[in-house]
Amino acid sequence: MDEIVRAVAGDGFIKIAAIKNTAAVERARQIHRCTPVVTAALGRTMAATAIIGNALKGEDQSVTVRISGGGPIGSVVAVSDAAGNVRAYAQNPLVDLPLKDNGKLDVGRAVGTAGTLTVIRDLNMKEPYVGSTELVSGEIAEDFTSYFAVSEQTPAAVALGVLVDRDQSVITAGGYVIQLLPGAPDSLVDSLEQNIRIVGPVTDVLRTYGPEELIRLVLVGFEPKILERTPVEYRCYCSRERVSRAVAGIGDEELESMYRENKPIEVTCQFCDAVYTFTPEQILELKNATEQENNRDA
Repeated sequence: MDEIVRAVAGDGFIKIAAIKNTAAVERARQIHRCTPVVTAALGRTMAATAIIGNALKGEDQSVTVRISGGGPIGSVVAVSDAAGNVRAYAQNPLVDLPLKDNGKLDVGRAVGTAGTLTVIRDLNMKEPYVGSTELVSGEIAEDFTSYFAVSEQTPAAVALGVLVDRDQSVITAGGYVIQLLPGAPDSLVDSLEQNIRIVGPVTDVLRTYGPEELIRLVLVGFEPKILERTPVEYRCYCSRERVSRAVAGIGDEELESMYRENKPIEVTCQFCDAVYTFTPEQILELKNATEQENNRDA
C-alpha cells in the first residue's frame, strides 16, 4: 500500500515526511509506457509532489510541480491533491539513455539542468502561490533541496528514489523530505547528516520496509514521534464534464470549424490517457451552450 507518514523529532527541531509510492509509480509507468529513466524521473517527482500536497490544509487545494530542464525528456509535470494522491506525465516518455558509469539511470541527463523547477500551490485564492528555482542537477532530489532553501527559505534534505526491475516494472519507489525548524543547533545538523549517510539510498530501505521504518532509521537518536499516516494512490480527476468544459473553452469559431468538418474529435487526458470522443452533434451542442451562457452574462 502506498503511504505518506509524517513525524517530528522529540526535541521539536526536525519535521519529516516519508512516502512509499511504488504502486503509483508503476501505474504511471503503465499508463505512459515509460522507459526506465523516465520512470525514475517521474517517480521521484511524484514522491516529492505528493509530500508537498499532503501538507496543504484545505481539501480542495492542490499543488502542481513542473520540471523543465531542457533535456530530452522535456517537461515533467505532477499534480497532487491535499491528501497526497498524485497524477503525472512526462512530455517524452519513451526517451532512453545509456546508464551512467556507476550503473545508475542517468536521470540528470534526461531531465537536463538548463531550466527550472516550479511549484504552484492552488489555495483557492485569487492567485496561486508560485515558487521557482533554477535546476541544480536534474536528479530531482537535489533540485527540490535547492527549491526549499532558495524559494521557501527552509533548510531541507530531500532523498528520492525509484528502483526499476529488468522487465521495466517498478520494484520500489519513494523518499523523504526533512526540514529543520528555527533554532536547530549545529550539532543536531551534524548528527542528522551522519544518519542520512548511514541510511544511504532510500530504495535500499523501502525495498523491504515502509516509510515509518525509513523515518525511524533517518532519525535514530532523535526520538521521532509519528504524527499521521495517509494512504495515497495514483489518482486522476479527469471526467467527461471537465473535458467538455475545456473543449467549449477553445472559442466559438474553432468549435464552428470542428462542426463543419463533420468528423468526431478525440481528446486524450495527459495524466491517465483516457480518451473522450465528441461527435459533430455534440460539438454543436457545446457551441450553442457556450453562446447561451455568454448571452446571459451579457
